[in-house]
Amino acid sequence: MKKTIVILGATGKVGSKISEILLKEGHNVKLIARTSDKLKKFKDMGAEVISADITDIDVLADAFKNADSAYVFLPPNFTAISYREYQRKVGDATIEAIKKSGIKYIVNLSSCGAHMHEGNGIIGGLAEQEVKLNQLKDVNVLHLRPAYFMDNSLLNITLIKEMGINGTTADAEHQIPMVATKDIAVIAASHLTKQDFRGKSVQPILGDRNYSFKELTGIIGSAIGKPDLQYVQFPIEQAKQAIISHGISADVANDITGMETALKNGIMNYEVRAIENSSPTSAEVFIKEVFTPMYNSL
Repeated sequence: MKKTIVILGATGKVGSKISEILLKEGHNVKLIARTSDKLKKFKDMGAEVISADITDIDVLADAFKNADSAYVFLPPNFTAISYREYQRKVGDATIEAIKKSGIKYIVNLSSCGAHMHEGNGIIGGLAEQEVKLNQLKDVNVLHLRPAYFMDNSLLNITLIKEMGINGTTADAEHQIPMVATKDIAVIAASHLTKQDFRGKSVQPILGDRNYSFKELTGIIGSAIGKPDLQYVQFPIEQAKQAIISHGISADVANDITGMETALKNGIMNYEVRAIENSSPTSAEVFIKEVFTPMYNSL
């Protein structure tokens, strides 16, 4: 049966993939983004594109009204002076719009590590948003808690090309679950169409297995013809300054490095892996199908 589904952040890593899946299945899809420039592809596929500020409660409520379900998340704003305050502003607007609209099914993109409100860097605001969404009356909310995105490795392509190394502030040897965003999108799209969740619930998405950053670097190196590619754990203060030099605020830089360094404390290893919370795409497949073509194109 054709459903009407709203997607926030349709230009994002996950939202764009959800949008494509739903449109190919023939659903009525409303896409909300700050700019519609990058959504022409989806508009041509039949989506209704709404260009609006994601804190505009009236626009969000109007989009949610009479929809069967909606995908929501807190989109990044790397220039925010206070990242947590930004997250609260966006999250509160989303919640008010949900209340005003009467929509009954919400799929919320959170993260592994959102069982903690502090000590997890940038994830802390997602934990806070989960709690707020859980206070909604007569609304079914499913929190997706995916592991560390394999797609984050794409951010290091320039580093690898220019410096000949891969690196973050995260520990080299500690293994964490890693997941491809295409797997998250498949799971999210299924729940949005089936509305097969009740009350307030959490679904971890842990990828196919755990990887260390050293192992992931080896997989990248083998795929791009650099078998000796090394992983370097950067000093925190050095990494912060490098991040800030790219126009990212000091607060966000602090949250990013805080999340990376907290990985060794097990924030991503909280969930016990099982068949039902694993997903199929391996790092080897992701690097071959996504990373390597992008690397070679630059």
